Amino acid sequence: MLTKEEIEKTIKRQLAYEFNCDPEDFSGEETLITSAVLHEKRRVFSEELPFLQMVTFGNNAVISADERLHPWLRDWVKGKKGFWLFGHQNYFELEKELGNYGYRMASPHHMFFPKPELLNIRTDLKIRWLEQDDIQAYYCREEFPNALCDRFHPERPDVLAVIALDGEQIMGMAGCSADSPEMWQIGIDVCPAYQNMGVGKTLVSLLRDETFRRGAIPYYGTSLSNIRSRRTALSCGFVPAWIETMSETDR
Repeated sequence: MLTKEEIEKTIKRQLAYEFNCDPEDFSGEETLITSAVLHEKRRVFSEELPFLQMVTFGNNAVISADERLHPWLRDWVKGKKGFWLFGHQNYFELEKELGNYGYRMASPHHMFFPKPELLNIRTDLKIRWLEQDDIQAYYCREEFPNALCDRFHPERPDVLAVIALDGEQIMGMAGCSADSPEMWQIGIDVCPAYQNMGVGKTLVSLLRDETFRRGAIPYYGTSLSNIRSRRTALSCGFVPAWIETMSETDR
């Protein structure tokens, strides 16, 4: 098993590719502003160069942005702790500035990495594992917007999933996409009739452990206001690690 330090080092190395900085920059005191890049080793959520993206591990922030924004950003961050840039008033100021360029800010996502031990959870639920080829049959189903991508994405494929069954009725599904070779992101969907029964916790825990066994780091993300999802993460051996967000546009 990896240690906590090794997990954190791997994640910061991955984010350094994406934010055009060094891993050590996420532990600094001063907010860092860098030029936006499309690194070949990035997690591929879009083919477009980010206009602005921002991350904090709880102290400073690193902002990767179009260079036209840099003068405004340098003034904006003066006297502000990096993690407070995600607060409402500062976020509103950033959103207003991006509007001048036809962009707005997406919702921040709270990201979790795992404690470095297996949970070895036991369950009486009927469980079925799906390998990458098995997952193809489930892309057409609307019940799993979080467990699976909308379709097969070769740059971050859904590589593993687990479902709980009530007879032949699916109770819920947890799936993970290989966002990078070393980091697999877990998503979970539980059908309404089976919510509040511990199905989500069981599936996420099983998938978390199996991801570790296959040599990757499971990680988990949710919006700041999704309390149910945050509780699931905490109950499945994940701990709060970083917050990231980026700009978006309708164009």
